Amino acid sequence: MSEPLITTSLVVLDKDLGATKAEVIASLAGLVADAGRADAAGLTASAMEREEKAATGLPGGFAIPHCRSEAVTTASLAFARLDPAVDFGAKDGPADLVFLIAAAADGDADHLVLLTRLARALVRKDFLASLRAASSPEEIVELVGEVVEPAPAPAQSPAPAATPAAATPDEADKPLVVAVTACPTGIAHTYMAADSLVNAAREKGIEVRVETQGSGAVEPLPTDVIAHAQAAIFATDVGVKDRERFAGLPVIESGVKRAISEPGTMLDEALAAAKNPHARRVAGTAGAAAETPGEGSTIGWGKRIQQALMTGVSYMIPFVAAGGLLIALGFLFGGYDIALAPDCSSLPAWASGVDTGTCATYGTTADLALAQGWSAGIVYLGAILYAIGSHAFGFLVPALSGYIAYALAGRPGIAPGFVGGAISVALGAGFIGGLVTGLIAGLVASWIGSFKTPRWLTGLMPVVIIPLLATLITGGLMYVLLGKPLAAITTGLTNGLNSMSGGSAVVLGVVLGLMMCFDLGGPVNKAAYLFATTGLSANTEASFHVMAAVMAAGMVPPLALALATTVRKKLFTAPEVENGRAAWLLGLSFISEGAIPFAAADPLRVIPSMMLGGAVTGGLCMALEVGSRAPHGGIFVLFAIQNVPGFVLSLVLGVVVAAAAVILAKSLGTRKSEPATVAVTG
Repeated sequence: MSEPLITTSLVVLDKDLGATKAEVIASLAGLVADAGRADAAGLTASAMEREEKAATGLPGGFAIPHCRSEAVTTASLAFARLDPAVDFGAKDGPADLVFLIAAAADGDADHLVLLTRLARALVRKDFLASLRAASSPEEIVELVGEVVEPAPAPAQSPAPAATPAAATPDEADKPLVVAVTACPTGIAHTYMAADSLVNAAREKGIEVRVETQGSGAVEPLPTDVIAHAQAAIFATDVGVKDRERFAGLPVIESGVKRAISEPGTMLDEALAAAKNPHARRVAGTAGAAAETPGEGSTIGWGKRIQQALMTGVSYMIPFVAAGGLLIALGFLFGGYDIALAPDCSSLPAWASGVDTGTCATYGTTADLALAQGWSAGIVYLGAILYAIGSHAFGFLVPALSGYIAYALAGRPGIAPGFVGGAISVALGAGFIGGLVTGLIAGLVASWIGSFKTPRWLTGLMPVVIIPLLATLITGGLMYVLLGKPLAAITTGLTNGLNSMSGGSAVVLGVVLGLMMCFDLGGPVNKAAYLFATTGLSANTEASFHVMAAVMAAGMVPPLALALATTVRKKLFTAPEVENGRAAWLLGLSFISEGAIPFAAADPLRVIPSMMLGGAVTGGLCMALEVGSRAPHGGIFVLFAIQNVPGFVLSLVLGVVVAAAAVILAKSLGTRKSEPATVAVTG
């Protein structure tokens, strides 16, 4: 580590940085960028993405927006003491102390340790009081330095080795509670929650052992500690790793923020659950991740299923991106014909030695080129890329199904989920079938995992019994009951899509454009993207048109806001103008999230304007029969676009409409914007 985490240039005292947390975060990100440590737009987008998962305002009047981001080059802390305070979502009111914790995506462990030390210090009232009383940025830097990089203790003469003291009778009588804390980024709330629980337990005379599943190395709780615990607390915003270790323990579960704000209450609830035979418990097997229903449950099944669906989509997207782009590259080198059956009556020169009967055994031109090797020239390279991409794309539905089941039931759900997805593909039920099999596999595995089993059978449950029975039930239901109806629905949708032309296709494009711009990477946006990408496997012109409409519409928001901030700077704040510059590249790359800082700061004006532009682009793409064989990449995959002029025209018109709409909305609105020339300084 050569650079300090915080310097005086990263400190702002008693400043008005805006009325919303988005404006404050953007201003602090600007400070980090001015110091040459990050890209402001990227850092703002990453921090706001983290805010969308859970607000970072905490009781005591402080907030710690934070993220790990590719936009960060040097781990940094930016601090603001706000006047007036700004709402960051804490229950007790707005925050006047704000730390923006910016960690590099590939940051080293030392920096993460320092960041977590700061997060832990923020639960100390004396530290917060010192921050409020500081009179200069230099004093703030010194205070922070004392907690993140404390001076080493003076050396002492070595003392004779002592025999480890046995636990006193009082200590041995203390009730033992084990806990797991984990937040999405694992650099702040995870450790603050752990310290809050430990401090509250000390006051109550309770022994608590906490496993922090953060960004650093996870030190698992010893098995004997878990075995002797009376209850467990899961204070997490993400899934608990290897939660089957806690099987059978009464459990209290909540988001990580509750452990920070109400640690004593959670400990009381845990001890009460330990005495309640009807309390909710972690599944009574060594492998199931689900819990038996009972008193104390805080996350409903509706929420769990929603989270599971999003988990499945999130894990599926890498297969889509890798497979789809490789297929597109295959088309670039081998031509679109490599996906079709070879014309055996008129073979190309590189296959002139293949007789008609042998040619007929190859399913696609790519297969024929693979058999000919480098004698097929550049087509051989295209065939290799196409084959790799096709295999990756083939995991799309199984991965969707498998990871939905995983989110519901943990590792025992993976096998039945993947198998169910594969069966769905085999039966022609497509991604709809994958959604259904993922839910069935996850729920069945979770249900079986709740069985109380004899000790001799416990070890077999997660690796044999649950996967076996859940796979059997899921596969059986698909073959006997659900497969044909789901296949009929999928076929009907495919046929309906293929038959769309003229007005109906335009309406579909408009709807998809509205969805892509509604929540900018949220569930509605993901639903439209899932519909388009899974349809690519049908390899039809209609599916290519849908993909083009979705991708082009998703490019509109960042490009439109980049344009708007360029032509009417006075309507936007200085951080927004800065974000607008970066939004050009984000939009051209089909990264809709580049518009999030704008939408978060002024949703009523920005989102409807972007939806209007997205609808124009989506409808025009369908009307002009623009197609895309690539699922991602924006203008960088123009080689995979059919009717490139139509694609560009649709995109440009949508961007212009959205930019004009947001400029008009802001011009007519009453929102008082900061002059673009205002600089934020310490």
